[in-house]
Amino acid sequence: MTNDNFDFYSPLNLKAYNLDVALQYQLKLLESLDPFTRRHSENVANLVCRICKYMHFNIKYTVYCTTCAYLHDIGKLFVPSNILNKPDRLTPEEYEVMKKHTTYGYDMCMKDPKLRPYAYGALYHHEALNGSGYPKGLTKKDIPRVGQIIRVADEYDAIVTKRQYKTHINISETLKVLIKDTKPEEHIKAIALSELSTNSKIGKINPKILKVLFKVVIDDTLYEIYCIKQYISHLKEQIERLKLADTYYYKMLEARSDKKKDYYLNGMKLLFSKDENMENYKNILGDYITALENKKFMVNKLYDEIKIIKHLKI
Repeated sequence: MTNDNFDFYSPLNLKAYNLDVALQYQLKLLESLDPFTRRHSENVANLVCRICKYMHFNIKYTVYCTTCAYLHDIGKLFVPSNILNKPDRLTPEEYEVMKKHTTYGYDMCMKDPKLRPYAYGALYHHEALNGSGYPKGLTKKDIPRVGQIIRVADEYDAIVTKRQYKTHINISETLKVLIKDTKPEEHIKAIALSELSTNSKIGKINPKILKVLFKVVIDDTLYEIYCIKQYISHLKEQIERLKLADTYYYKMLEARSDKKKDYYLNGMKLLFSKDENMENYKNILGDYITALENKKFMVNKLYDEIKIIKHLKI
């Protein structure tokens, strides 16, 4: 069967801005990261690029934000691997070390003239609008827009990765988690008393940016539907081919002359593809039919998912 694995993120939008050329230097730095962090950085950059496109930013600012997103976790180069790759929940002490990747990344960028313009991505991507983020505990008015955008994309991809999504089915559950982060917290501990009354009505992430992410997720879901439909077309062709071979099989059994039997047998052999033969084609046909029903079911589920996303309230 044709390989129908679906890549959760498509790089096409990045290529549209020639970012593969603009970021050669920065991408080499990502090669130093562990595979998990590198993949996450690429995913977040892809999302940020597309969010910027929907927000109608010009190409220059889109390239800037995307570059910041590529480098947002570069400070993890300096986090001990036993903490960075720990499979279990971090202890409070370990978490404090992990949080330092924001300032590590900022310092690294500031020391390199080529990276200096993009230092904000590393420093601000964990700040929260209500002041509960880190490293500085800034509030909405002081967090650069690029940091707010990366925060939304970063959190989304982190949840997607943790839940090990292979498809966009049930992706709305992740968006519901993010919606909660746009709402005020019941207890805010990291805000100065003088700012408490103002920021108590603000959540962690920007709801306007999250709404744009919804559009990106819907686009990805539609793209997944398109890929599956392409595969469905392939399955239908294979089923049609093997059903014709099956018809020849029964005609061969009914044939009275050896000449007719050979005619239908040779016809079947011409219809078989690699590794198919008289002994296994019926099983393969059954597998194709089962796969077709599964893919049709997936398409319906994905369309339902889009309906759910469109009705989510922020």
